[in-house]
Amino acid sequence: MTEFELLEGLSPAERREFIAACTPRRFHRRDIVCHEGDPGDCVHLITTGRVIVRVTTPLGHIATLTILGPGDMFGEQALLSPDARRTATIVAVTDAQTLTLNRAQLEKLRAEHPQVERFLTNSLAAQVRRLSAAVLEALYLPVETRVLRRLAHLARVYGDGDGKPSMIRLTQEDLASMAGTTRATANKVLRELEDQGVVRLGRGAVTVLDRARLDRKAK
Repeated sequence: MTEFELLEGLSPAERREFIAACTPRRFHRRDIVCHEGDPGDCVHLITTGRVIVRVTTPLGHIATLTILGPGDMFGEQALLSPDARRTATIVAVTDAQTLTLNRAQLEKLRAEHPQVERFLTNSLAAQVRRLSAAVLEALYLPVETRVLRRLAHLARVYGDGDGKPSMIRLTQEDLASMAGTTRATANKVLRELEDQGVVRLGRGAVTVLDRARLDRKAK
């Protein structure tokens, strides 16, 4: 069973009860899970597959923020306010399955289990820290390092923990957007990594062959 930080601290019986109360959802590759601006009516816990997070910039362009995988969740911010809206568009980049929990169910969980309330607070604080770190990266880190860091993160998201090469299915435009740079720059970094035997490039995919070496380069 996929482990979720949200459920840490619950007993096995409580976890089973919680999972049983959730509604399973299935999405095919390229399905839109939710649109930016939609009412925030439920939180999603990802059990299988990967989804991509995109937002609209003030100039009307689409920016890719990150990719989420099994064990990750999204939508918890929208549930904290009755009139909240989705802050991003979520699209399945592979076939994916989630468990959904609506506002009433989450409020019941928060009331009965204080550790859930602490998790939500810690989750929001962690998001603030990640945003602050992203701003510092954008201002002070070389663009090549930003590309390497995003790629290393994606290798972890797509990795299965078996040490095998991680095939990351996304476009170079998406990778460039995550790193806050152009496709040409991202392509240059990827080509250099390919020459060094760290990755293998394919159509619509990047296969990370040496994660340890990539992690060292991303520091």
